[in-house]
Amino acid sequence: MEAITLDVSAIGGLTDDEFFMLCASNKMLRMERTAQGEIMLLHPTGTGSGYRNSDLNAQLAYWNKRYRQGMVFDSSAGFTLPSGAVRSPDASFVLQERWDVLSEEQKEKFAPVCPDFIAELRSKNDSVEYLQHKIREEWLRNGCRLAWLIDPFDEIVYIYRQDSTESRVEGFDNTVSGEDVLPNFILELHDLR
Repeated sequence: MEAITLDVSAIGGLTDDEFFMLCASNKMLRMERTAQGEIMLLHPTGTGSGYRNSDLNAQLAYWNKRYRQGMVFDSSAGFTLPSGAVRSPDASFVLQERWDVLSEEQKEKFAPVCPDFIAELRSKNDSVEYLQHKIREEWLRNGCRLAWLIDPFDEIVYIYRQDSTESRVEGFDNTVSGEDVLPNFILELHDLR
């Protein structure tokens, strides 16, 4: 089960501000919006996924504190993509110069920017195929430069690049490089077991 989808087309959909207010008024619900305007109610992750997500974000935040390349976000941050979708990856990064051009109001809502890097961490109830589709169709098509799908159950990291090249790292005794998008960042996979 990926999510429950609500069709709001009968009322003409929701504007960006209306969707933000809906989310703000229902903080107990995790919601995303597709490019077609459908509202997706997402299930909370299990504690094992929460632990892995926390570690992933800690490693990314520690790297950014050291190299000061931009802004790091956790899974609670939503981004308005050029397609109109509002998505919230498990971890993300936006280069500082791209973040700085946004207004303060944009930064406090679902910022209209596609992250330069995102990571999706597979939960037990997520299918690899669904997350692969989401990365290719939502993130890469909207400008993400580097995306990782981390599957802790099969111990595989799928790596996607904006130039359409894909690769994978098998086994969590390995590391994954942030390449030129996250210079000098190395994700220690053994911590995500």
